[in-house]
Amino acid sequence: MFLGVDGGGTKTAFCLLDESGQVRARATAASSYYFSHGIDLVGRVLAEGVAKVCETAGIAPSDIDYAFFALPGYGESPGDLPVLDAIPRGVLGHDRYSCDNDMVCGWAGSLAAADGINVISGTGSMTYGERLGKGARVGGWGELFGDEGSAYWIAVRGLEVFSRMSDGRMPEGPLVGILRGHLKPVTDLDMIDIVYNRWKGDRGKIAALSRLVNEAAAAGDAAAAAILARAGQELALLVDTTREQLRFGPDETVPVSYSGGTFTSTGVLESFTEALSSRYDGYELRRPLYEPVIGAALYAAKLSVNPLSHRAQNALLSTSVFPAAGEDH
Repeated sequence: MFLGVDGGGTKTAFCLLDESGQVRARATAASSYYFSHGIDLVGRVLAEGVAKVCETAGIAPSDIDYAFFALPGYGESPGDLPVLDAIPRGVLGHDRYSCDNDMVCGWAGSLAAADGINVISGTGSMTYGERLGKGARVGGWGELFGDEGSAYWIAVRGLEVFSRMSDGRMPEGPLVGILRGHLKPVTDLDMIDIVYNRWKGDRGKIAALSRLVNEAAAAGDAAAAAILARAGQELALLVDTTREQLRFGPDETVPVSYSGGTFTSTGVLESFTEALSSRYDGYELRRPLYEPVIGAALYAAKLSVNPLSHRAQNALLSTSVFPAAGEDH
């Protein structure tokens, strides 16, 4: 039995995969992004999720052959690594696991751990790719440094446009009414109180506003549509920089896939696809094969002494298709 854990800025997903390629159980818990809430958060979230998923499957943590924990922020604060690496031991009661950044399971899921590049855009954004055993990461600096093209980045620019429209610095578009209808401020300036005081600047709550930017773009808001177009361009730049770092040759085909809720936006995906093709002729954009959490379980199997057989991988592919862009996942 293999456990995959996909940590994120909004939630943490858990998946148990057996040796035949069947998903035996799933569970979700709160975000495991600990920079805002302290490193003890990680242990609490992992303990809750592992307990849930094991209960559903009717097994004990000791029955897990190998686990892979993909944790947001892993590696970004070197002093935290010994603590993060030790936390799963207390949750599982054994040492058959490894930890890494959540970028790895996005790549492993979308491309089934084959050479190529995966771009992740959820609450944050980054790329991870591999070629001939070498890995490279671009982006993922967090919301203060960038996270360009992420849901948080889109939402913040949506709030900026809202303020300019409210003041009269821009013509008012559908975005204003959509945000007012969703957040129900008494006056527009109450938006400051909602985001800073009531939400305490919560990343997940702010990132969720990106859906309203999508709604406004669909309603004909040109400024909102421009935000989504720029997001796609920024994500394409992350991919192109990763290609250069991995030293793909000028005549090589580069498989590219994507993961994260931002890609459910048609505006973002279309802009990303167009910008990608304008940068390099050899990109081959592929629909993601598996969700990141299944990628984490696949990677756990790969790291174990008994990885999944080709037959098991084929069985998984036939039953665990990743949702198409635009569908909920």
